[in-house]
Amino acid sequence: MKLENLTYNNENWSLVNSELQSDDYSKVNIVFLFGDTDIIKDEKIYSEMLTRYSNAKIVGCSSSGNIMNSQVSKYPVVATAVCFDSAWIELSTINFSDNDNIEKLSEDLINNLPKDNLKHIFLISDGLLINGSKLVNGINKINKFTPITGGMAGDGARFLETFVIANNFPSKRTIVAVGFYGDSLNIQSGCFAGWSEFGAQRIITKSKGNVLFEIDNQPALNLYKKYLGEHSSNLPNSGLRFPLNIKENEHSHEVIRTLLGINEEEKSITFAGDVPEGYIARLMKPDIDELINGAGKAAEVINKINDKTALGLIVSCVGRKIVMNQLIDDELEIIQEVLGDSVHLTGFYSYGEIAPFQDDLLNCQLHNQTITLTTIYES
Repeated sequence: MKLENLTYNNENWSLVNSELQSDDYSKVNIVFLFGDTDIIKDEKIYSEMLTRYSNAKIVGCSSSGNIMNSQVSKYPVVATAVCFDSAWIELSTINFSDNDNIEKLSEDLINNLPKDNLKHIFLISDGLLINGSKLVNGINKINKFTPITGGMAGDGARFLETFVIANNFPSKRTIVAVGFYGDSLNIQSGCFAGWSEFGAQRIITKSKGNVLFEIDNQPALNLYKKYLGEHSSNLPNSGLRFPLNIKENEHSHEVIRTLLGINEEEKSITFAGDVPEGYIARLMKPDIDELINGAGKAAEVINKINDKTALGLIVSCVGRKIVMNQLIDDELEIIQEVLGDSVHLTGFYSYGEIAPFQDDLLNCQLHNQTITLTTIYES
């Protein structure tokens, strides 16, 4: 595997580092492209990448922060080109409308990828116009053969519009699945949160999809405001600092849900994923040290395969970036420290993270406020 990293600023591309020789450019398999919404949605960004890497698949999305090596890049767009020794890439893409059955479409998305020699799927989705829970529910119905990781596109902290690049010009309402193929590949993943629970454990007593109406038969928004105290005046933005931890029962895995919006009239809260009735719920608050340590724990599950150049794809939540502020590079630095310098990091801050738990690798989950890591080695 050979890699090339570039950054984009003031309408110019700058080379950060490259292992490519002149005859490698036509052999590049895939280019990952992540950037600020207003810049990356410009069609010329995609066109310039296609000119530079004429035979590559080009995928990516708008983001809430662009990762290059062990830092959140100060540049509005980052690109990582990957040239495999013998592995190859296939893509499956769908576009959806408001009336589409997302679970059925996500089944089609996975079914459309060839299955022979498929080692892993990395998925990027529109971050706002889709229910991420329905997306992973459909995937899990059909996927019984390979692990899936990825995330939902971001838009800074604006939550206005997101774009996905799926080997075409940037578009909304798009989902792309990247299939990695070949016996030379070893692909692993890890995820971890690191938030601290507080307050009483409660039961979700009324909800519909990702809209929460009542907890313990009390209006959800009233209860949330009570716990947030002075922070409640800044809802919904302050809700990014106080996500909800939910689980089906005492023996189930916990997942975190990020607050996206509130309805004062209904006293309801809209989250980034489903909050089913009957689930156990508990509020969470940030602990900076635990958030940073959580990133290290996500990396610690990765087994080092060799000292060759490898790729690390990171998808981390915008909520973590907002909470950690100037310390945000610390979670990337600890990942780099654990993995070593041979693993080159790229990725984005998202509106939702997709990854399995370690004890159930064929059942992906929608996470919020979580950092996920996918490492790709080639032997």
